[in-house]
Amino acid sequence: MSVITGLGVVAPNGFGVKEFWAATLAGRSGIDVLDRFDTSGYPARLAGLVDLEAERLLPSRLLTQTDRSTRLALIAGEAALADASVDPAEFTDYDMGVVTANASGGFDFTHREFKKLWSQGPEHVSVYESFAWFYAVNTGQLSIRHGMRGPSVALVAEQAGGLDALGQARRTVRAGVPLVVCGGVDSALDPWGWASHLSGGRVSVDPDPATAYRPFDARARGYLPGEGGAILVLEDAAAGAARGARVYGEIAGYASGFDPAPGSDRPPALRRTVELALADAGVDPGQVDVVFADALGLPAADRAEAAVLREVFGERGVPVTAPKTLTGRLLSGGGPLDTVAALMSIQEGIVPPVFGTSQVPEEYGLDLVLGEPRQTRVDTALLLARGRWGFNSALVVRAAQNGS
Repeated sequence: MSVITGLGVVAPNGFGVKEFWAATLAGRSGIDVLDRFDTSGYPARLAGLVDLEAERLLPSRLLTQTDRSTRLALIAGEAALADASVDPAEFTDYDMGVVTANASGGFDFTHREFKKLWSQGPEHVSVYESFAWFYAVNTGQLSIRHGMRGPSVALVAEQAGGLDALGQARRTVRAGVPLVVCGGVDSALDPWGWASHLSGGRVSVDPDPATAYRPFDARARGYLPGEGGAILVLEDAAAGAARGARVYGEIAGYASGFDPAPGSDRPPALRRTVELALADAGVDPGQVDVVFADALGLPAADRAEAAVLREVFGERGVPVTAPKTLTGRLLSGGGPLDTVAALMSIQEGIVPPVFGTSQVPEEYGLDLVLGEPRQTRVDTALLLARGRWGFNSALVVRAAQNGS
């Protein structure tokens, strides 16, 4: 059994689990006008921004070689280990692994170095450009910083990648590695990154932070990007118990799927992915207490996700939420951050609402939690994430079973 013993959060609406969770229940948003460069000429200007000075929390030697996304990952990783009461020096180095997802790499760092290359010449480019841009850099830097030499992986699957990282970490623990640091963090909010976000035509151009991102709403017209995410500590249940670890919950099931090519007569993969994750967990649909939806915020995508939830759980058969309206979609950081929220729902018996959404079409048939948190027993939560180009992932987390 794989249990979660540590949580580290760097989110637009809170640094640390306590601050993030309080903001999630109260509706405090981290959405603001992107002000790191002049965005006045862009059609969309809102994003989920992490208000955190990494320079005060990391050694100067790391600052020269890391992108913002890696700095946030290192800070979240440090917080997760502290939360789990884990001192890596007390563990055997090959008994600790790292699995992270990343969707954009070191965007800000590499574009800054490219500008030097074009304007000043190659001799002015940082030697750290050789790895600071790379998708695997967060896994590598966490591994180096904490002396973790066990099996380690980096995954790339856009928004779905964060749940994939947790699923892969579970496989790693099952293979015999006692402890795995896992999750996802992304940041791509420099000028080139912002242009990349907008190029897909899915970002909301509504200038009001309160209504710009409202998934499953009749007026939904897109999503808002954000930065940040979460890093978790996953342990073998017996190993965690032996050291007296506190347990937030367990990863009970996981599955991933890939949509067929456009024009195919095969169905999209989301329903099959959900069913496989539930089967992996040994959980019937009626045992799921809440679904943390992907909630893209585009009518066609919302309609398709709602249809899958109706087919699997029945009409209004399960409470559905999407706290990401307060943070924006965080690419690889979205799934792990939703997992933190799900674990806190399990701990406290409360489901956070979807803020911003109010007019849910009847045809969706969803029991969407709106307006205020819902007090209810939560033992099992299903988390969904869909990435561009066909990625689908589903994760089941539940309260730790007796003896874990």
